[in-house]
Amino acid sequence: MYKILGKTLLVAVLSTLASLLISFAFVPLMGGEVAGAGLVMTIVCPIVISIPASFVHFYLAEKLRSANTALAAAKDELSVAYARLQHQAQRDALTGLLNRATFMAELAARSDAGIHGGLLFLDLDHFKSVNDRFGHAAGDEALARVGGLLSELPLEDDLVGRLGGEEFAIFLHAASTERMLDHAQTIREAVEAIDLIAPSGQRIPLGISIGAFHCAPRFDPAEALAASDRNLYRAKSAGRNTVVA
Repeated sequence: MYKILGKTLLVAVLSTLASLLISFAFVPLMGGEVAGAGLVMTIVCPIVISIPASFVHFYLAEKLRSANTALAAAKDELSVAYARLQHQAQRDALTGLLNRATFMAELAARSDAGIHGGLLFLDLDHFKSVNDRFGHAAGDEALARVGGLLSELPLEDDLVGRLGGEEFAIFLHAASTERMLDHAQTIREAVEAIDLIAPSGQRIPLGISIGAFHCAPRFDPAEALAASDRNLYRAKSAGRNTVVA
């Protein structure tokens, strides 16, 4: 408010000075004299007119500026909230990985772009027994630990998702068959090495079976996933905690 009053008084002073300057410049040229009532009017009129007009102008301008600032802040908050909701809609709540729908959509986008790569279908071994023996909290902890591990190992352009339950999938962007198999073995060994301790103090052994399938450019996402799933079934039949391509 003090800022508005200051601007208003400054306008009043400048208006008065301008009025006096004009009067003293032109009135004598017309044969008149700036004195008496004329001088008073020269001073009073700009003050009476400029003060309320300037005050209203600066007050409304300040209100508009405040409203624009609040609107910009609200827009930023809305953008952040939208981004957060979008992220939550695309992610699995427990592991933070892509959910099934988002993973499949991203996989289809890679196929449409003509990108090849390695597709891994992963399933934790004997997961039901983990829940039965150590409780569902331990099972959730196992899934979270495995999800964190899977998200740390791939490269930036790779896709990692949780398809549901104890099933995960990874698409290794533009990976060769060799990199696909090496990555699968790295995951298998890393999961096996997870040091997960039950509330009783007992170590919970973890293993993971992996079905691998190398995708050519323009691959069919559903067929590729089905092929990796068949290899996963073969890995399970071969004794689990192994990789089959």
